[in-house]
Amino acid sequence: MASFFFAITISSSALMASLLLLLALFAVNLRITGAQIGVCYGMMGNNLPSAQEVIELCKANNIVRMRLYDPNQAALEALRNSGIELMLDVPNSDLQSLANPNNAGQWVQTNVLNFYPAVNIKYIAVGNEVKPVGDSTSWMAQYVLPAIQNVYQAIRAKGLQDQIKVSTAIDMTLIGTSYPPSKGSFRSDVRSYLDPIIGYLVYANSPLFANVYPYFSYVGDPNDISLPYALFTAPNVVVWDGSRGYQNLFDAVLDSVHAALDNTGIGYVKVVVSESGWPSDGGFAATYDNARVYLGNLIQHVKGGTPMRPNVAIETYLFGMFDENQKSPEVEKHFGVFYPNKQKKYPFNFGFSAARHWEDDIVTIKNASVPLRSDA
Repeated sequence: MASFFFAITISSSALMASLLLLLALFAVNLRITGAQIGVCYGMMGNNLPSAQEVIELCKANNIVRMRLYDPNQAALEALRNSGIELMLDVPNSDLQSLANPNNAGQWVQTNVLNFYPAVNIKYIAVGNEVKPVGDSTSWMAQYVLPAIQNVYQAIRAKGLQDQIKVSTAIDMTLIGTSYPPSKGSFRSDVRSYLDPIIGYLVYANSPLFANVYPYFSYVGDPNDISLPYALFTAPNVVVWDGSRGYQNLFDAVLDSVHAALDNTGIGYVKVVVSESGWPSDGGFAATYDNARVYLGNLIQHVKGGTPMRPNVAIETYLFGMFDENQKSPEVEKHFGVFYPNKQKKYPFNFGFSAARHWEDDIVTIKNASVPLRSDA
């Protein structure tokens, strides 16, 4: 009899251990899924809180990823030991300098190696929205790939090429065909610029960063694009592309980028959405309610995937952290998810906290009374 009870105790303990392990894995998966969202930290305002206050604000609101548009030293210091994953930009103004390998090595030493791993740098975005044709940034295009390569080699020299990925961020003006999404392609006049970059991304196993704004697509063509389609609120499929149905514009735009990459024939490249947002004022369709609906739905939506990449969570960075009163035109001043006084503009949450242990998440799961996903 004693042996029997001992066996039952062992069996129960093993069962409990197995259940705890399963719950732990489930909680970790939920935390990863809930943490697809980051926030872009821009500083073009004369009324913004200090970098240390901003990082504390992120931690208090479970923001576990951040994009920083330049290697601001105060922000990098504040990020030490925060656990926040960082996309760090090489500003466009530095591209020409970093086309020199020595300068790139020094930039990496000063702004990356001096902080890593206390600052959890995940990506380096070498340039943002450089347009090789017909733009004020066009003269910089010749320096983007050399700067990427030089930064990558400096990272690789320290054996960190698998921990820190190097890429660049594009906007949607480089897409020539976007409809239907499966026919997505880059403009013929930018292929000589993009194809070598895509080749590098395949070689280095790095993602492409894409700034995806259904807002600007909608305001550019409100007669053919419905507001519900842009806001994730269309009740049914709006666009059929073969067997794939699109119920929102975000997926359609993003899949046109996926298709454009695939259609180059160079190789598979993942896409990280390095910016997406909706303004709350200052322009056509720029209202608080539209912004609240778009951003709230976006946060939920990216936990899944697109019709072309189903069941693949979409790492996405909201633009931006604050309303920035020194930007122009007027609409650009109203993309913040926080006011400069650190008050939340919108009621939604950003995901699980990276600082919590899985045991805390188990308690959360056990006590949860509402689904973690709106579509659950």
